Amino acid sequence: MKSDDERAWDPKAQPSFWINHASRLLMRHFERELRPLDFGMAYLPVVTALDEQGPLLQKDLAVHAHVEQPTMAALIGRMERDGLVVREPHPTDKRATYLSLSRKAKSRLPRAKDALVAIADRAMDGFSATERAQLLGYLERVVKNLEVDS
Repeated sequence: MKSDDERAWDPKAQPSFWINHASRLLMRHFERELRPLDFGMAYLPVVTALDEQGPLLQKDLAVHAHVEQPTMAALIGRMERDGLVVREPHPTDKRATYLSLSRKAKSRLPRAKDALVAIADRAMDGFSATERAQLLGYLERVVKNLEVDS
């Protein structure tokens, strides 16, 4: 059995260090490319849901983005300010509104997606298809292991 001194924390010897470091670098690159388009990484779950599902209620967007209602309300407020979402009245419930992507968001979304794909491809440069699949499987397992107590 190793003593406490022998088991001292060595961050660079832990996969968690490299996962965090890679994630931070990816986010920095993503943000740099998305900002000129008025997008941000925080907006992507909402943009993706509205792009795939069409107009949604705020509560449904919160479920898709895995965030609480107050967080979603603040996010929607910023996205409205940036001209990325528009509100549409609910046909039967006067208190509810549907949110959808604005023309601006729809026109810029293809460039945003292209930028994200280019950065992700750059991050995986030199990996074979098998290595990419293995890494994806390992990271999915890490997430599942940590979601148990979430």
